[in-house]
Amino acid sequence: MPIAHAADRDLAKRQTIDREKLAEYAQARAAYESLADPYWESIAKKRSKRRARRSFKNLTASEYVLQQPPIYSGPLKPAPPDGATSPAKPIPVIADFLREAKAQFSFVPEAPKTENEYKRAYVVAARTAGLTAEQCVRIYAFESGGDGKYDVQAGLEYDVPAARAVSTGLGYNQLLSTNSVELLAEAGDEFISVLRSKARSATGARKAALLGKIDIVKKMIAFSRTVPDRWNDHARLADTPKGIGIHALNLDIDVGPLLQVRKLLTSVEFARRYDVNGPLSAAELEMMNLTGDGNGFEMVMMTDRLRARIPTSNFFQRGGYERNPVAGTNNTVAKLIAATNAKMDSEAKLQGAKTMAALFEKF
Repeated sequence: MPIAHAADRDLAKRQTIDREKLAEYAQARAAYESLADPYWESIAKKRSKRRARRSFKNLTASEYVLQQPPIYSGPLKPAPPDGATSPAKPIPVIADFLREAKAQFSFVPEAPKTENEYKRAYVVAARTAGLTAEQCVRIYAFESGGDGKYDVQAGLEYDVPAARAVSTGLGYNQLLSTNSVELLAEAGDEFISVLRSKARSATGARKAALLGKIDIVKKMIAFSRTVPDRWNDHARLADTPKGIGIHALNLDIDVGPLLQVRKLLTSVEFARRYDVNGPLSAAELEMMNLTGDGNGFEMVMMTDRLRARIPTSNFFQRGGYERNPVAGTNNTVAKLIAATNAKMDSEAKLQGAKTMAALFEKF
């Protein structure tokens, strides 16, 4: 048989197998979606009703979906023939944040001279905001792995060849680029006030640098306020070159700690609006950090009995839940909080967390 004919037959056979695999996958996926779509619609409807009551008191099991979400157990989606696939949009990394900060705003973050210099600035900002050492150290331990640096990015915690960014999460509290845009829009005036105070007490080149930084941050704030104060609108801005550049503020010794601390303080203030004035535990604050203030605060306000019954799926969008193996494995509120505390206990023993704890004792 001629070689060309044999190759044609092999190709036809492979294509037949590919079509069969694709049909098998499509059938299994359709069966799964027939269960998953109604489930996640019911999650959204229950959440909307809870929000409409405008209260987090006297939560009951009837207000939640009590079943766990369906799990897809069919075949994996087969690779397209000849590797014909659209490449995923790359997640920006620090080099991108720095490039766009310079290109869009002529901004180069002032890096700390040492890691401890950034930690000191963070601790001072946290103390000023009224956050506790327990909250900050344990959340740092949870979010950064217990020894993460001020510029640690999600997925790039370890210097290994296969490492890749899994999100724009950056720094001690893993702020997303959307967080940076939103915090500038909502609390930018506070940051400017702090920078002006520093500038008043500075002299020479340091004073000039701070005044220049103030002008740049004002431009970033103005950009962040060009859309309504809504998460989805801020997410759209964060995905633009200017939004990517704004995220570089987290790397600046003057502004970065303010951003990182403000993310936690926003959650504390949310709780205060509902008359919870005592300090939240680190794990409770992390629930708000992880799932958003409203969702996380529901977990804070639940009784222990309710926490043991309610699936964590009630507090996530479907995509976020499916990308978060921790929430799926620890599939009730009680289990998720317990797992969070366990990780905090473990990671708080590492040097970075111990150094932060020691700095809290000095300031």
